[in-house]
Amino acid sequence: MSYASDATPLWTPNPATVGDTRMAQFMQATGHGRYGELWQWSVDAPAAFWTEVWRFCGVLGERGETVLEDGDRMPGARWFPQARLNYAENLLRRGPDAGEALVFRGENKVERRWTHAELHAEVARFQQFLIAAGVGVGDRVAGYLPNLPETLAAMLATTALGAIWSSASPDFGVQGVLDRFGQIEPKVLVCVDGYWYNGKPVDCLAKNAEVAARMPSLRHTVVVPYLNATPVLDGIANAVGWQQMLTVDGPKTPIFKRVAFDHPLFIMFSSGTTGVPKCIVHCHGGVLLQHLKEHVLHSDVRPGDRLFYFTTCGWMMWNWLVSGLAAGATLLLYDGSPFAAGGAVLFDYAAAEKMTHFGTSAKFIDAAAKLGLTPGRTHDLAALRAMFSTGSPLSPEGFDWVYREIKQDILLASISGGTDIVSCFVLGNPVLPVYRGEIQCRGLGMAVEVFDEDGSPLRGAKGELVCTRPFPAMPVGFWNDADGSKYRAAYFERFPNIWCHGDFSELTAHDGMIIYGRSDATLNPGGVRIGTAEIYRQVEQLPEVLEALVIGQDWPPGRNDDVRVVLFVKLAEGAVLDAALVDRIKRQIRDNTTPRHVPARIVQVQDIPRTKSGKIVELAVRNVVHDRPVKNVEALANPEALDCFRARAELAD
Repeated sequence: MSYASDATPLWTPNPATVGDTRMAQFMQATGHGRYGELWQWSVDAPAAFWTEVWRFCGVLGERGETVLEDGDRMPGARWFPQARLNYAENLLRRGPDAGEALVFRGENKVERRWTHAELHAEVARFQQFLIAAGVGVGDRVAGYLPNLPETLAAMLATTALGAIWSSASPDFGVQGVLDRFGQIEPKVLVCVDGYWYNGKPVDCLAKNAEVAARMPSLRHTVVVPYLNATPVLDGIANAVGWQQMLTVDGPKTPIFKRVAFDHPLFIMFSSGTTGVPKCIVHCHGGVLLQHLKEHVLHSDVRPGDRLFYFTTCGWMMWNWLVSGLAAGATLLLYDGSPFAAGGAVLFDYAAAEKMTHFGTSAKFIDAAAKLGLTPGRTHDLAALRAMFSTGSPLSPEGFDWVYREIKQDILLASISGGTDIVSCFVLGNPVLPVYRGEIQCRGLGMAVEVFDEDGSPLRGAKGELVCTRPFPAMPVGFWNDADGSKYRAAYFERFPNIWCHGDFSELTAHDGMIIYGRSDATLNPGGVRIGTAEIYRQVEQLPEVLEALVIGQDWPPGRNDDVRVVLFVKLAEGAVLDAALVDRIKRQIRDNTTPRHVPARIVQVQDIPRTKSGKIVELAVRNVVHDRPVKNVEALANPEALDCFRARAELAD
């Protein structure tokens, strides 16, 4: 069953101001009166489109004459092969006199502000340390850090030199860090003495020492103070404190080494719940152009705007957030629990800092609704123009809550893409209406379609989200994959020369998109494909259910020719999964979907396992239920939650 959005939009751009948006100005500059026409041109004439993005967004660098080589190959296409540019130079383009660069809040414990002059100085001084440490073009620097100002400075210093940045959040365990950074052999590790979460300090020094001892490639470990002004570094090999490192003499102006368009910029990691994480390599030009397009055009980020995304440094949304500097935004950074201070801490931040763009996860919106928050009534959100949601599909009820309890005149941009492209396939648009439960549009320059099992395009029916033509933000490859076989296997084996992303999706009558969940987690009872989001949408409307996870269990046991649907529920405090609640859950699902969606079993668990970025892990639970190993529990934020599922022996009946 498909859930089509309502015919009446929840939000329509104001005719009096929509012409002021950067998207409208871009449409005028390229001679396109409607977004659909602009999108079609962007995928039919990619060389002309991406050249215009470069020009319109004012990219610093030499573009060269050639825009695209081997444009019919995927992978294999080369963008701007003669170009020379630097990602960090474009992020710091406003210069040291531009005013406030960032604001940082660490729950209610720490608040700091950096001007552009301070950011430039920190970048320059860390650069001098890297140069003295022998870090040069192509070397790796790893950050094991919270979302701190120093994290941003370290990344910019690294990438400005042509070295490669990679990061993970400090809640990763030692093995999880080694599984990631051990593959890429960094010369320098930047870490933190600890962090705050939900009002409690979490010390990281012992983990740092073990990681440093087990990573032979390291020449230096730099420790950023957060919990303590002068952390004790005894026991960490070749360690230096951030303040001491910054005493290195050198210029206060960063050095920018312009590199090829496809020169490696970031190494990012897959979630790793099905094995050792894949090391995905992204390039300077691809990330910069794609993020400028998404910030400037699709998000209408303008100079002076105040951009926020709730993210850790282990999630691609951190990389997306910090690119906002290139669009002229001031960054609003946050580290800690999103529900500190009684659940209102992020809205306190939004009001105090006159936030213009608020980014978060669909799960946060669901949880805020469950808590009964009414931020539109309790906080001054007059400056807020856009809200972003990603990480999992945002339910139609989540759309309702935003427009009811946050603001009626706001662009709600549900967005979807992934670490694989460090950006979006489908996302928001300030010149289009917002329909309930629906992502607004396909991204410019992204030839996104929905295919059936045989590779034929679909509209108004569920299928595989694909991209049929190359785009600059495709990875340049995987680390340690010399022949490209792992890269091709990840995206191009299902449909030759077509990127198959692995999302179960539907292209709507409005030319928008609905995402129903990951294709590899799609349920298939009796041969009928069901997206997990369709079930979550229904069951999580019940006040007793805080969260749910659904899998297909091979049934009967020992066979793999059919499955039954099994639903696990985490209940509100005091709620009990008795016969009456089971009946209500089944009736809610049956009445609003189909009988095929109704689970054969409903089981109460104490917690739902999730990745560090907050995504629930259906595949890991499915492996546990089928007595198969979960290959990388270090990728989970709460691996102990899997024990709830190992103990459910009644699933065998």
